[in-house]
Amino acid sequence: MGARGAPSRRRQAGRRPRYLPTGSFPFLLLLLLLCIQLGGGQKKKENLLAEKVEQLMEWSSRRSVFRMNGDKFRKFIKAPPRNYSMIVMFTALQPQRQCSVCRLANEEYQILANSWRYSSAFCNKLFFSKVDYDEGTDIFQQLNINSAPTFMHFPPKGRPKRADTFDLQRIGFGAEQLAKWIADRTDVHIRVFRPPNYSGTIALALLVSLVGGLLYLRRNNLEFIYNKTGWAMVSLSYIHGSSQVQFVAESHIILVLNAAITMGMVLLNEAATSKGDVGKRRIICLVGLGLVVFFFSFLLSIFRSKYHGYPYSFLIK
Repeated sequence: MGARGAPSRRRQAGRRPRYLPTGSFPFLLLLLLLCIQLGGGQKKKENLLAEKVEQLMEWSSRRSVFRMNGDKFRKFIKAPPRNYSMIVMFTALQPQRQCSVCRLANEEYQILANSWRYSSAFCNKLFFSKVDYDEGTDIFQQLNINSAPTFMHFPPKGRPKRADTFDLQRIGFGAEQLAKWIADRTDVHIRVFRPPNYSGTIALALLVSLVGGLLYLRRNNLEFIYNKTGWAMVSLSYIHGSSQVQFVAESHIILVLNAAITMGMVLLNEAATSKGDVGKRRIICLVGLGLVVFFFSFLLSIFRSKYHGYPYSFLIK
């Protein structure tokens, strides 16, 4: 038994082991080269993305809203890789375009971008830019944008959807409305901080100072304030004292008073519904309120003078 088994063991010992089929070495070499190439391509994409983000952060440190031309738009927004969201305002701010809405929208957009830039939540996942028509006409044509201003969101991956275009006609272009739209598209919540505007307070202070200064200069002769006859002559010179008669001039005076009250109501409505600067809206509101209160009081005073015994008055008796 031992003698017959020995040749078999010698044959087994003389065989060369074959773990791989013939011709597999070129395939392994090709696979290795492919893995190296894929790894190098991934590394190249990571480096390119890091360069793009670094450049965008540098621009944001200078301006919260940076301008885009055709080359920058294609490189930082259209071309991959990209792991950040970009909000772009397409506008026409050149004076020859005469786009007043563009200027107002740009102010609100700037307020929103500043609120994000100087907030504690600021990061490299959201950037604000704008494309002017005269600097990027090709971009407008490429995206089929026919009106300005237009706000669009470009997500980190994929193409913008319909909801990534802000519905300016329905919602308006206030910074708060834009912030809500951005939160819906990116989950980034921006708290809007508006710069303080003291123009209304300064105007009111100047008016009070002027009146106070005049009263101080006439402090030794203030009888005119208490002269009821003088006020009556001023207010009722062209107003008949009876409810049965009305002068021609009186009709014109009543017309002017009602027009002034209507103008005040229009200004109050404008201050409540417009999307302009808060300081200007405050001044418009104060002027409108002053017109309504003063001229309505004047009109009510005339009514009391014609209808004797009428018990109600407001400011002016």
